[in-house]
Amino acid sequence: MHGVSMEYYGPRKADSLVQYLKKFVSTDVSILISDSAISDFVEEAGTFFPIFIGFDLNETVLSNLAVKYKKRAWFSVAKGFSDEAKVLYDMEKVPALVAIHPNYKQQSIFYGPFEGEFLEDFIKQNFLPPVVPLNHETLKLLKDEKRKIVLTITADENEDQTQNLIKLLKAAASTNRDLVFGYFGLKQWEDFADKFEANEKTKLPKIIVWDGDEDYFSVIGIESLNNEDQGSQISQFLEGYRQGRTEKKTVKAPLFMGFFNSVVGIVAFFIIFIVVAMMILMVVLLIIISKDNEPVRVGSREEVDRADNSEAESSQHGPGKKED
Repeated sequence: MHGVSMEYYGPRKADSLVQYLKKFVSTDVSILISDSAISDFVEEAGTFFPIFIGFDLNETVLSNLAVKYKKRAWFSVAKGFSDEAKVLYDMEKVPALVAIHPNYKQQSIFYGPFEGEFLEDFIKQNFLPPVVPLNHETLKLLKDEKRKIVLTITADENEDQTQNLIKLLKAAASTNRDLVFGYFGLKQWEDFADKFEANEKTKLPKIIVWDGDEDYFSVIGIESLNNEDQGSQISQFLEGYRQGRTEKKTVKAPLFMGFFNSVVGIVAFFIIFIVVAMMILMVVLLIIISKDNEPVRVGSREEVDRADNSEAESSQHGPGKKED
């Protein structure tokens, strides 16, 4: 970017890669003047990046942050829109900044104040959806996240009970923006669940607070959620965490974000192993070739004499010969 290298976290598939690159040649803040322009913008933006739309906001409010975070999100302002658009995006009033996560079908709304750190904090907190489904890809997105992660481990993330729980987690996320909320199913990612001592014998859903690295915290008395009034249990869990009623534990090896780095480490190990093995093989082959090409060495006079004497003695006293 402008002659400075940057680490690439974007998609690898062809269509998504093209969409990613198009983003960097687009305008910093797009101006949308109708409902159709809004829908076209959302469709063309794709699903990889979050989308920020400022309804009845001046573009100058977003311009500096749009330049600063261009590699992380799409930015736009809507100047012409109908009441149907307000209903579609579930806005109570305007001006409002709507953060949309098309890939997860989630959104958040900010009603101000649209200045200083308040606006920037909302944008930074919404690079991720309110509730993140954890997998190998989203774990990469959490690599640079500074906030603690409220992690819920369910039996199966596709069950109806889990979907209802996600709605409750979204409600909690809207009032606890200083935390990231995430979830995954034991069935979908058993190895990862084992890092937090969760298995088939564990009472699920299990809820903890993870620092994104090697430590996590359980709230004493609320390590799991039962099926009754889970919303209240989540509130009690968060209250207990903030009051310090916690027990600190350590993630099973590999450490985190060492879990993510271990993937790279394993690949590097195999590359080094293969290179070393090839070098050893080449050395062995060179030794064999050098021996095959070595000329026959003619012995010295003394060596020939010793060989002749030895052969003579063997013929005199060998098997079948007897002295008179």
